[in-house]
Amino acid sequence: MELHIPTQIAIFSIPIILFTCISSSSSLSSSLSPSNLHPLVVDSVLEHLNYTAISEFRLLNRRRILECRDGNPYLKINVSGNATMGDEEYLTVNVTGVLVPADNDWIAMISPSDADVSYCPLNKIMYVQTGDLIDLPLLCHYPVKAQYLSRDPDYLSCKKKECKEYKDGQCVLTTCGSTLTFHVLNIRTDIEFVLFAGGFTIPCVLKRSNSLTFANPNQPLYGHLSSIDSTGTSMRITWVSGGKEPQKVQYGDGKSQTSEVSTFSRDDMCSKVVPSPAKDFGWHDPGYIHSAVMTGLQPSTSYSYKYGSDSVGWSNKVQFRTPPAGGSNELKFLAYGDMGKAPLDDTVEHYIQPGSVSVAKAVLDDVDSGNVDAIFHIGDISYATGFLVEWDFFLHHISPFASRVSYMTAIGNHERDYVDSGARYITPDSGGECGIPYETYFPMPTPAKDKPWYSIEQASVHFTVISTEHDWSENSEQYQWMKGDMASVDRSKTPWLVFMGHRPMYTSGHGLGADPIFLDAVEPLLLDNKADLVLFGHMHNYERTCSVFQNECKAMPKKDQSGVDIYDHSNYSAPVQVVIGMAGFRLGEFTDEPSDWSLIRISKFGYFRGHATPKELQLEYVNADTRKVEDIFRITR
Repeated sequence: MELHIPTQIAIFSIPIILFTCISSSSSLSSSLSPSNLHPLVVDSVLEHLNYTAISEFRLLNRRRILECRDGNPYLKINVSGNATMGDEEYLTVNVTGVLVPADNDWIAMISPSDADVSYCPLNKIMYVQTGDLIDLPLLCHYPVKAQYLSRDPDYLSCKKKECKEYKDGQCVLTTCGSTLTFHVLNIRTDIEFVLFAGGFTIPCVLKRSNSLTFANPNQPLYGHLSSIDSTGTSMRITWVSGGKEPQKVQYGDGKSQTSEVSTFSRDDMCSKVVPSPAKDFGWHDPGYIHSAVMTGLQPSTSYSYKYGSDSVGWSNKVQFRTPPAGGSNELKFLAYGDMGKAPLDDTVEHYIQPGSVSVAKAVLDDVDSGNVDAIFHIGDISYATGFLVEWDFFLHHISPFASRVSYMTAIGNHERDYVDSGARYITPDSGGECGIPYETYFPMPTPAKDKPWYSIEQASVHFTVISTEHDWSENSEQYQWMKGDMASVDRSKTPWLVFMGHRPMYTSGHGLGADPIFLDAVEPLLLDNKADLVLFGHMHNYERTCSVFQNECKAMPKKDQSGVDIYDHSNYSAPVQVVIGMAGFRLGEFTDEPSDWSLIRISKFGYFRGHATPKELQLEYVNADTRKVEDIFRITR
């Protein structure tokens, strides 16, 4: 979640958003421990706090871009490394020959290298969706990332001096320099570094570097797994490549499957009279998305695979584990919403989710332990929101663990919502993506395209996964599907029913989080079908309820000898609802006077962990920074 305000009124709220975002840094707990990250990012949360919503960089596309009136003949941009780049690089960018260092000098990484970063005077009405209404023309193409030269602590003090002119053996003219590091991924298109003066608000171009290319733009990358059914005998692997010809996945003892290839174009993006970011300045070519199904597997069994081809190259070999089959005894799963990603360098990007790095590292450690069978990510996946290159960064972000266990997803507002697109909510939250990149990158076992609801069974759990962004009213197709799916559950085979979606029914968080119409329409289905656990995201915190229905506690948990809350569903009264949207986006605060149904409220980055057996669900909230379990409860039958 970010904002959920109709387009016609959203534009008047920008000053409030900016104030809220900037002032919130003072409330961050000083007890947060540094994450184990690249040395450039000591603490992702602190580093990126003020770039989570509206920031100067996110409004850059509303700025006039001119050539600076600068006759400096000494100015140079040099990029270290080989002539071609690998799949992941930390490039050192040296800017030299600066005559007068200024704190508003900055450098951007753009891709493709011929991207237009000039003045677009005819396009200013096209970018109202960015939230910036200043009467300025536009930047024609958005940078991938950027940073101020003053991130080098020696820049403004000019400690990196070079003599450029001598007279009578004495230096009469010195220049200054800055050395910065950029984390670069293989995004297939070539890149260039552009030096600007004037900050993000009144920039002008000073210098451009040479174009840099990737050694293998067709390299298969960013593989992630998903389940296609409840048997645990087949797994889908999806990856990205610049190559459009079918590739293969090789797995097990000599088995292989050929990929199906898909992609999407600028023309597929949603737009109105005012073009969307995805349609225009945020567009980046996605390459080709390959997907293949590994068959003939056994549930709860470890295998290895690699994907690619002899012509474009192969991925590294990856060890993975199939999930347990529906009806078996034990499942260990993780779940969260609203993750996104954050840069692994000092740069700013269009959209940064400050807790995502520490949560991803904690999730990876859990997967490394061998105690995870599946992961569920319930909406607000990458937060690319029309800036398509950010999908590559997100896929890289999750690939270390999503390539090893089943990674199941639900669609959120930042993947689907757009004006007049068929979405339930009329907001520009997807930036014009309208679910197309999401469904291409994350093919789930759904009934059809743009019908992103499905169910799957793993061990003793039946998961019903819905779209809160599509019509769920009583006469809708999705409502009828929900009703039939939950009614068909064989509780002797899968005794637990877990219901998942993005927008919550209950929340004590500030903002427009819960929709009472959604509650009235869908909650009775949960009670009728005796749903045990309901998981939602959207609100950026953790909150657990009593056994709740129609805003009333129908039963309270009892505490065992260890003080753990126990919900006894052998005497079922209503489902337990939990908000788990604390996996990356800037955390939300709670109201001062929460309702009686709200039992536990935590505003810290983390994830949800579940352990299911036929007789018990043990459920935990894990703090990603400390790895401590800060809430634990059990549902028994």
